[in-house]
Amino acid sequence: MNTTISHAFPLIFPVKDNILQVGGISLPFLAERVGRTPFYAYDRSLITQRVAELRAALPAEIHLHYAIKANPMPAVVQHMVGLVDGFDLASAGEMKIALDTSMPVDKISFAGPGKTEAELRQAAAAGIVVNLESELEMERLAQAGAALGVRPKAAVRVNPDFELKSSGMKMGGGPKQFGVDAERVPAMLARMRELPLEFFGFHIFSGSQNLKAEAIMEAQRNTFDLARRLAMDAPGPVRLLNLGGGFGIPYFPGEQRLDLSSVCEHLAGLVPDARRDFPDAEFVIELGRYFVGEAGVYVSRVLDRKVSRGQVFLITDGGLHHHLSASGNFGQVIRKNYPVLVGNKVQADTASVASVVGPLCTPLDLLGDKMELGHADVGDLIVVLQSGAYGLSASPTAFLGHPAPAEVLV
Repeated sequence: MNTTISHAFPLIFPVKDNILQVGGISLPFLAERVGRTPFYAYDRSLITQRVAELRAALPAEIHLHYAIKANPMPAVVQHMVGLVDGFDLASAGEMKIALDTSMPVDKISFAGPGKTEAELRQAAAAGIVVNLESELEMERLAQAGAALGVRPKAAVRVNPDFELKSSGMKMGGGPKQFGVDAERVPAMLARMRELPLEFFGFHIFSGSQNLKAEAIMEAQRNTFDLARRLAMDAPGPVRLLNLGGGFGIPYFPGEQRLDLSSVCEHLAGLVPDARRDFPDAEFVIELGRYFVGEAGVYVSRVLDRKVSRGQVFLITDGGLHHHLSASGNFGQVIRKNYPVLVGNKVQADTASVASVVGPLCTPLDLLGDKMELGHADVGDLIVVLQSGAYGLSASPTAFLGHPAPAEVLV
């Protein structure tokens, strides 16, 4: 039966006999199966459920792509093959992971402002769609295709002339390293007519981690309008229109879940006119965190329970080198606690305030600051929730020479 974490929001993982269950396995047993702590565990059933819920709410015209950067664990990416319609990647390393799956290559796109010439050659040879982020990148991709005797697939990543309001991370609007400023795109498209490139469409991504339905709805409306203007100068029909994503998940006390029904109903209202104006296009929503973020946990073990001038510190074998986001050092301006609990003692009769820290010699190694956790002893398992996205791969694992954590999909 599900329970509630009082300092955060309803827990989506089951709890049995006061022990967290991940993938249908009790946490201590899972730790034995993994063989060591710390580790990340991702629940495949929760990922599947999240994608299914979104598909049920979205209009049938919308295709779903998974942004591999959110969680590039090969097993997770392989699991997504049967759930989503395409992948978006951001490096040659992620390209290899994507190409090792059965996802059709023309459903894989490559974004990023600093693609090397070698990466562009790889993408051209693989036949994936390259989201061009500058005029120079367009020329380099054309040169790579000519050298290989292929016609590379290209879309233009547009830096829009609007922002995704209330976005946790703004990716468009104003001066940005991402994409081509909207006002420069027509000239770029005119040049593309002269190059041996196969035009696919536009990638218009304005921001991520947004919990405001109204802001996402406004951005989607603006995205379609901008695409209509740009299409007038396109060297061919728009076959791919990536609307970005921006769907956020709650992390901190007081945050409310995204009103998905409102977003999807509004999008359904935009689709008929968009289909009329873009008869050949696939409309894509690209998401990463929204699919996998809540389905993952980071688990470490208490090594010591230490009291310093009245404050309790639970010293664990995990820390910021494994989970930089939870430490507050990955984009937070004012540090807030991720939801944390004692996984083998989820609910406690009496509250006990403690700070959860790791083994590193820095005060930045803080996973939970003065949190109500219940009493935890040496050997207990500390769980950081909301850890399925931007966890291990976004962390400085080499810092101070500690071993990397394990990862499992269960």
